[in-house]
Amino acid sequence: MRDRLEQLKGEAWKRIAEADETGELDRIRVRYLGKKGELTELLRSLGSLPQEQRPEIGRLVNELRSQLEGRLHSRLDTLQTEELQRDLARETIDISLPGRRPAVGRKHPLNQVLAEIEAVFMGMGFEVVEGPEVELDYYNFEALNVPPDHPARDMQDTFFITDDILLRSQTSPVQVRIMEKRQPPVRIIAPGKVYRVDLFDATHSPMFHQVEGLLVDEVTTFGDLKGILQVFVSALFGKGRGVRFRPSFFPFTEPSAEIDIECIMCSGRGCRVCSNTGWLEILGAGMVDPRVLSKVGYDPEVVQGFAFGMGVERIAMLKYGIDDIRLFFENDMRFLAQF
Repeated sequence: MRDRLEQLKGEAWKRIAEADETGELDRIRVRYLGKKGELTELLRSLGSLPQEQRPEIGRLVNELRSQLEGRLHSRLDTLQTEELQRDLARETIDISLPGRRPAVGRKHPLNQVLAEIEAVFMGMGFEVVEGPEVELDYYNFEALNVPPDHPARDMQDTFFITDDILLRSQTSPVQVRIMEKRQPPVRIIAPGKVYRVDLFDATHSPMFHQVEGLLVDEVTTFGDLKGILQVFVSALFGKGRGVRFRPSFFPFTEPSAEIDIECIMCSGRGCRVCSNTGWLEILGAGMVDPRVLSKVGYDPEVVQGFAFGMGVERIAMLKYGIDDIRLFFENDMRFLAQF
């Protein structure tokens, strides 16, 4: 039996030393240590030996088993290291090659313009506030001095859900909600989506974005309004851009004005874009009507205010020279990737 163990040891050591891949080592392990392996069979045959030989032979078999496992493990480590070195040499990365830039998303052009608008007014001390898009008739119309018989309340002009609930047609209701909760001074802008029953064409959309502003304090003048809007135009369209105020009418402001800027295409000389007038309309504004102030519990004899509102799509179209509002909503990557 001792001779057989020495023979197995010599064979196993030779096979392990000559193995050049991990798969071969696994076959050697099964040959000697598996359920039907040669060492396993020797252990099972101990019962056929004389009683006095069993302890000694059993000890020798277990020692050989332990030595064999150690040699297999050591050789496995060596082969795995060699295989890793071969793989690294074969799969060397040429770090001098230019890398592939990952695709990076961009902000939507409307979000870019909205962020610019917010930054300008926040820099002048205005707070950004939001309100519900599904609004009550009271806040959307009545509190803004739009009586029940006003044409804007017609179902053809406004998305009514019930007689008293609608999709807001402007962000002005946010101004009323804020004034109900706060005492002057109030200095806010209210950006958000608004909804009107319009055809979806090059210049109209049933859903678009507005930014409306409000400032109420004890000493507030139309001159303050003009100064703030001139700063805004210079920040978005460049210094030296001409600005003019034209008399207009809005139910919730008096006096009211439309604000035009010098045409960005022709610099005021007159072209097709500005209908040869040299001017482009960008927003409406005016002093808050005293009746609107009274509705929210303010004393119009003590405080005054001004409000203004603009369409974000309109500003973006002028800023980037875009002639079709539908491009903002069609998700054409060729268009969006330019911004």
